Amino acid sequence: MSDFPDLPDLAVRTLGGSVVAASDESFEEKENLINPWAPEFRPATFGPKGQEYDGWETARRRPGPDGDYGHDWAVVRLGLPGVIRGVVIDTAWFTGNYPPHASVEACGVDGHPSPDELAAAEWTEIVPRAALQGGTAHAFPVAVARRFTHVRLNIFPDGGVARLRVHGDVVPDPRPLTGLTVDLAALENGARVVECSNSFYSAPDRMLYPGSARDQSEGWETARRRDGGHDWAVVRLAAPGTVRLAEIDTTHLKFNAPGHVTLDGRDARAGDPDDWTPLLPRTRVQPDGRHRFRLDGGPEVTHVRLGLHPDGGMSRLRLFGDLTPAGERALADRFAALTRREG
Repeated sequence: MSDFPDLPDLAVRTLGGSVVAASDESFEEKENLINPWAPEFRPATFGPKGQEYDGWETARRRPGPDGDYGHDWAVVRLGLPGVIRGVVIDTAWFTGNYPPHASVEACGVDGHPSPDELAAAEWTEIVPRAALQGGTAHAFPVAVARRFTHVRLNIFPDGGVARLRVHGDVVPDPRPLTGLTVDLAALENGARVVECSNSFYSAPDRMLYPGSARDQSEGWETARRRDGGHDWAVVRLAAPGTVRLAEIDTTHLKFNAPGHVTLDGRDARAGDPDDWTPLLPRTRVQPDGRHRFRLDGGPEVTHVRLGLHPDGGMSRLRLFGDLTPAGERALADRFAALTRREG
């Protein structure tokens, strides 16, 4: 089984995804496809259109004069464009009204295209037409190694889908980043947590999400340590750079924030995985608040290790700084290699 579900969901609403068009949403709204929470269901909850579902549901199709039923579809703009490694089509709670088959296509379009412009784009099939079952999360690996900005879910002929998850690697457009101070730890800029000591309550990547956490669940939180050690997470930066300002945000963590934090950096290109340079010494932090620390004179790094002493949670981690010339080249080369301009 592929581990692609551990990668970020590029389409989720939390990361800026949007369902920009759909052929039909007679029963349930298309926007439900990318809700961040698990699908919910309350039996015998009837509205003006029938039983209510937490998903997207279309009307029953009838054959046309030629006997063809046609099919329904929904177009999703990825909040974070990137290389799609796998797709999950979840029919949770749809048991008598799920589509028997589905497929997924993707395209890469510059700028901010309208639905009509997307309809005219060049689409690539990334999940061939496959059979579905009701009440099931279907995982489909994707082997097309190219940067995409939109996906189109096709269902045959109609029915309900609770969630569409589009997991992959973020590939940012380097043009808004080069020459500016940027958040080198932002998920939307291509950073990832590649190692951590503990993710009992939530995944550490969440502290790299855009915007502010709305509650305690939207950050990273570890279990309580009993061994005298401390927790940590290693962030692979968006590209090589120098960190000049660290923002340590413990918002919503009122009784489970760490007492102190540390930051260390290393350049993975140097070859020594244990060669960490202190960027921020052990520093006290307070619960439920944002802390900013200047990090002047630090070295060029590719990875930063955040230490939580002894344990706890982190709402957001921001590492503002400058891409080095090597970092700018790395972003530009990756973008060019994975992007095919649509005609």
